[in-house]
Amino acid sequence: MSGYFRTALLLAVLTALFVGIGYAIGGEQGMVIAFLLACGTNLWAWWNSDRVVLSMHNAEPIAPERAPRLYQMVQTLASRAGLPMPALYVIHEAQPNAFATGRSPEKGAVALNTGLLDLMTEEEVAGVVAHELAHIKNRDTLIMTITATLAGAIGMLAQFGFLFGGRGTDGRQNPFGPIGLILLLIVGPLAAMLVQMAISRSREYEADRLGAEICGDPRWLASALQKLEHYKRGIVNETAEANPATAHLFIVNPLSGFRLDSLFATHPPTEERIRRLMALAPPAAPPRAAMPRGGARNPWA
Repeated sequence: MSGYFRTALLLAVLTALFVGIGYAIGGEQGMVIAFLLACGTNLWAWWNSDRVVLSMHNAEPIAPERAPRLYQMVQTLASRAGLPMPALYVIHEAQPNAFATGRSPEKGAVALNTGLLDLMTEEEVAGVVAHELAHIKNRDTLIMTITATLAGAIGMLAQFGFLFGGRGTDGRQNPFGPIGLILLLIVGPLAAMLVQMAISRSREYEADRLGAEICGDPRWLASALQKLEHYKRGIVNETAEANPATAHLFIVNPLSGFRLDSLFATHPPTEERIRRLMALAPPAAPPRAAMPRGGARNPWA
């Protein structure tokens, strides 16, 4: 429950930021206009996000007869998670990675890079799929849409501040003065972005925890994360580099650059994620033997 409480607390902080900064910059009318505009934009994005992001990454549907073992694995994990079978997609990228999308569990989709299927053991793939199913079960797409709506509304309020010179749409003068207005215009959207990213990181920890429960062994996901972090440093994901706005969807950041990662990262440090997962593993139980994959034309047939 700590992950849910942390998310709720951060959402409350984001809401308080919107109310406080919004009233100071745009007044009551400005707050309403910004919120409605942000809601409209993000509602469209939420409703179409699955189709848009899958198209951006040239994801190809996987039919059950094409990879029956993979399909059976995902079906088993989804049943264990209490979810309907998600749509399965493959992305032809050498960098191992994966993401989930869909506005509801009934519309859930899991996309796996070919590099993941080629370089990971079957247990590690199961750990990654379980993590993505956890995102679907937790409705993280909806949660991140709400945070994007509030953060976007704060950004729009900052633009209103420039347009109306700090007087607001209701004609009320900004109480902080010109210097205070400039600080609000800079600090407000930045603070909203940091809170938004903190929520994203919190959801990753929660998906790791639930994913470990779904697959049955935290070490599978921990081992996968270790490999994912290693390979992402040497294999460039060209599609993700061309669409950096989708980086937060992946199980690990697919971008090769490390632009202020510690401050503006949408993912927690991989080392910390591995440490938390290993803390969940039963110390007395020996690790299950992994089934090495790769080499075959379709190892999942």
